[in-house]
Amino acid sequence: MIDSQGFRANVGIILCNQQRRVFWGRRVGQDAWQFPQGGIKASESPEQAMFRELEEEVGLQQHQVEILGATRGWLRYRLPKRFIRRDCAPLCIGQKQVWFLLRIKCPEADVCLDGCERPEFDRWRWVKYWQPVREVVYFKRRVYSQALQELAPLLYPEGHPSRPHSNYLRQNRR
Repeated sequence: MIDSQGFRANVGIILCNQQRRVFWGRRVGQDAWQFPQGGIKASESPEQAMFRELEEEVGLQQHQVEILGATRGWLRYRLPKRFIRRDCAPLCIGQKQVWFLLRIKCPEADVCLDGCERPEFDRWRWVKYWQPVREVVYFKRRVYSQALQELAPLLYPEGHPSRPHSNYLRQNRR
């Protein structure tokens, strides 16, 4: 679903463990790491899309996780011009995402990256809460920072760990 402004409706998933580390997946055949995410179908709510994407990309089902919360609204990022497919209609210029924070309730051995026809990830690891902001592709850094900032109090009610310096979000632009 692409809205009238050109943003594709999407969900993002921040999956954490009991030690408050977050799931970090490497995209198949690339040296690119990211959180699970995926598009929302016309017939789905954001929560339904999140559970579908969680099962497709990580192999976990609803009963194996606990929803800690979600962002209050859409967080948006624009694609760099070189990634915009001008020959597609409707034109997609970026994504608008609702982000969910989940806690895994099952053994991590239940994570299965190749349970669907076209796996998204070929490796994964648990990382510190703010590490993804430093490692994700540059055009997603701001939305990752916004999602992690908004959801941090749910995981860290006593106060979340320090976040990376804001200048990091502006550096390394390509």
